[in-house]
Amino acid sequence: MGALDHLSNIFDCRGGSNRKYKKRKQLQTVEIKVKIDCDGCERKVRKSVEGMKGVTSVNVERKQHKLTVVGYVEPNKVLSRVAYRTGKKVELWPYVPYDIVAHPYAQGVYDKKAPAGYVRYVEDPHNQLARASSTEVRYTTAFSDENPAACAIM
Repeated sequence: MGALDHLSNIFDCRGGSNRKYKKRKQLQTVEIKVKIDCDGCERKVRKSVEGMKGVTSVNVERKQHKLTVVGYVEPNKVLSRVAYRTGKKVELWPYVPYDIVAHPYAQGVYDKKAPAGYVRYVEDPHNQLARASSTEVRYTTAFSDENPAACAIM
């Protein structure tokens, strides 16, 4: 809100200064995991969110069992609407590309049901596996037998 908007709200001549302002929703991308088997399931899932207020686009990927909704919506409302309208079990998309996760094959992260190139996103404060920095990797591989261009001291 700019300074002129603020001043015009203060010096409002309409008399009703008890107006309540709506909080504007942000444009969001909501990704949902829902089981989609056939064309009918896909159509049912798509129709369940197309009529929602604020939805700008809906994308269904049947093979990944993924529903992507873009719009001025809240993720929890989209989840509850899909669950209510379709009667299916739904959850927020739990997977991220394996490049983002520090240890993609650690216990609790690797999931056999995940689509190709994805792992389950888990923030576990108890699982503090150390990740080597680039300088540590450089020093440990400098004297490695697998590295033919390594140090010639040996």
